[in-house]
Amino acid sequence: MRRDQITDELTQLAFEFFYGFSRFEFCLKENGFLGNDKPGNAAEPGWNAFVERYSGTYTLSPEAGDLLAAPPSKQVVGENRALEWRGVRFGKGESDLAKVVRVVKTVRNNLFHGGKHGDAGWDSPERTRALITNSQAVLGTLVELGDFQEDYERRY
Repeated sequence: MRRDQITDELTQLAFEFFYGFSRFEFCLKENGFLGNDKPGNAAEPGWNAFVERYSGTYTLSPEAGDLLAAPPSKQVVGENRALEWRGVRFGKGESDLAKVVRVVKTVRNNLFHGGKHGDAGWDSPERTRALITNSQAVLGTLVELGDFQEDYERRY
């Protein structure tokens, strides 16, 4: 989507999503969900640890179901280093929570890194709006699942 096609509403939705996503990653770290807890390593959010902890109690919300029914594509490296788009793939037996987390992270990466040319529907404001609002709703569900409300809403 070209800059001149992005409405103020879509800009605000994207900002709120980025803000919520970054707050959730803060919550992961603040609550001990670290990507690697060895002293001296970078403090990175431990999405996998969160998924492992809560997969058994997670229930799909309608918004999560919508994301899984029509997930975004992910940019991959193809033959001769050509950039291509492929649907998000899920492993056999992968939990609903793992799938939803993968999709929300893909939405974030696609928005942040851009470059959606060549993908069907890449310039659809309606599709972008749906992906952002559903992902934001899922983040809210994950905040509740982890009991992160206080950290998520903390003001500085």
